[in-house]
Amino acid sequence: MITKYSNQKEQVKEDEIAQAAKEIQNGNLVIFPTETVYGIGANALDEVAVKKIFEAKGRAQDNPLIVHVASIEMVEKLVEKIGTVEQKLMEKFWPGPLTIIMKRKSKKVVPNVTTANLDTVGIRMPSNQIAQKLIEKAGLPIAAPSANISGKPSGTKIEDIIEEFNGKVSYILDGGITDIGLESTVIKVEDDKINILRPGKITKEQLEEVAKQVEIDKHVLGQISQDEIVASPGMKYRHYAPNTKCIMIYSQSEQKMIDKINEITNELQKEGKKILVLGRKKHINSYITPTKWNMGDTLEEVAKNIFTLLRKVDKENVDLVLIEGVGEQGLGLAITNRLIRACAYHYMIV
Repeated sequence: MITKYSNQKEQVKEDEIAQAAKEIQNGNLVIFPTETVYGIGANALDEVAVKKIFEAKGRAQDNPLIVHVASIEMVEKLVEKIGTVEQKLMEKFWPGPLTIIMKRKSKKVVPNVTTANLDTVGIRMPSNQIAQKLIEKAGLPIAAPSANISGKPSGTKIEDIIEEFNGKVSYILDGGITDIGLESTVIKVEDDKINILRPGKITKEQLEEVAKQVEIDKHVLGQISQDEIVASPGMKYRHYAPNTKCIMIYSQSEQKMIDKINEITNELQKEGKKILVLGRKKHINSYITPTKWNMGDTLEEVAKNIFTLLRKVDKENVDLVLIEGVGEQGLGLAITNRLIRACAYHYMIV
């Protein structure tokens, strides 16, 4: 398969989006930007096309996909009904980085491969203009997980992912670096209570403006067994992870965290080990290792940078990566969720 590309970053032409939309209509795969991360998409209603996503990514079949739409009319064709709370969430946060899981219509409408045999489907309306136009021109809902080989860090710019998928997809739309850098918040409403299955840019605090009860699923910061059924992507399998071992270290005391990272670094450097530290800009000069990368200062900067940094780790040829934790407040919960999975649950609270 020959992969075709758009020519202009961030200013993708209308005819290029139209070409990519034709590929979707023809049952092929397209990589496209959203405001969160890049997606690898296919016609969500075409079982054969959706299977190509799993093959290209090496993704487990029991890991459901998120369906991207461009209108409420598309949603109404996919789900049994839109509840009152879901309606309020759509009005407040769509288009945007929020995925809402709802009861789907029959498998004749939404095939089992898209939903991993569940009777629910996760739907979101992206705010990225390229993504919106692609869905509109295709006239179809697009199933799209993040554009990465399963288990590896998600793609936030084409340069990070092009080698993985060149020749596996029909068209790539290059919209430059994505705005947010973390996948969408995934929620499910039950008895008017919002359950956060995967945290993202839309935080618990923001969701509490819509519903009185908002709970965080226990698996957001905890492991899930291989035989458990999950309603959301990003819950079950090893995710966002380089091959190099990583450890996240966090303390409410910034100095304690810095001291612990330097203590571990010092011990291992005496053994001839090479240590890489990923730290906030304000702390980076406090670390004794010569190999240290700036994650940014604000949580928004860390979210935007973290996947690109994790993708570079294995090329650095280090023995261990020590990563600063950021806490669980606001956007920090989403970053922490991604980091503990990138570290395969190796983390310390000091």
